[in-house]
Amino acid sequence: MTATAAFEYGPNHDFVDPCAVEDDTGSAWWPPADGQPDGDHLLAPPRPADRIGIDPRDRRRLELHAALTAAGIPPRPEDREAIESLSALSGSVNSTVQRWLHHTL
Repeated sequence: MTATAAFEYGPNHDFVDPCAVEDDTGSAWWPPADGQPDGDHLLAPPRPADRIGIDPRDRRRLELHAALTAAGIPPRPEDREAIESLSALSGSVNSTVQRWLHHTL
């Protein structure tokens, strides 16, 4: 046998999923995640009430970062002070700046 023959794949090789479980009939299935009902969902649906809140100032900062990046002006590390100052302003001022950036596209 050559070194490459050991790595060749052919019709006789089956894929084996280590997470699958075989039942009595020999067919494989995937058990549901802990605490999940049977079905094809591995994760529970999100519950908005359990989400952590984000400070409005932080949200404005993130939105400003996204608007700048979308306008082709990715923020640099030295822009941090300016972005922090703009984020401290009211939501209407931040929305206006974002609108200006959106119209530059």
